[in-house]
Amino acid sequence: MKISTKGRYALLLIIDLAQHQDEGFVSLKEIANRQGISKKYLEQIVIPLNQAHMLSSNRGSQGGYRLIENPRTISVYDILSATEECMLPVSCLETGNHLCDRENQCMIKWMWEGLSEVTQDYLKSISLQDLVDHTTPSKQTR
Repeated sequence: MKISTKGRYALLLIIDLAQHQDEGFVSLKEIANRQGISKKYLEQIVIPLNQAHMLSSNRGSQGGYRLIENPRTISVYDILSATEECMLPVSCLETGNHLCDRENQCMIKWMWEGLSEVTQDYLKSISLQDLVDHTTPSKQTR
């Protein structure tokens, strides 16, 4: 599994919102400036996060975005699964994907399933609050 730029920037966007949640709605312009990410790109990233019911938005001069849930209840897996097309290590694990002629006699599919399970469990074990607690401005990277 390779996490795309969209997924990595989604994590930065969500961390920024969590760090500034006491300020109410936070504009994408502010986040873009703090994180060094294009506002246009952030506009694309908030769409799936809104659809996953992680964000609330407000229009107008006091507009912007804020988290709907407590950062302790949002996992890294939640964020990435909302923004990544696929969270599986190999395409043969995708539901309904029968591209492999060896699917029924595959000797290593169990290994890929195990890797997927371990990866998901790990990402589910890290909350947004964990990221906030371990993030300082000097440690943030893209």
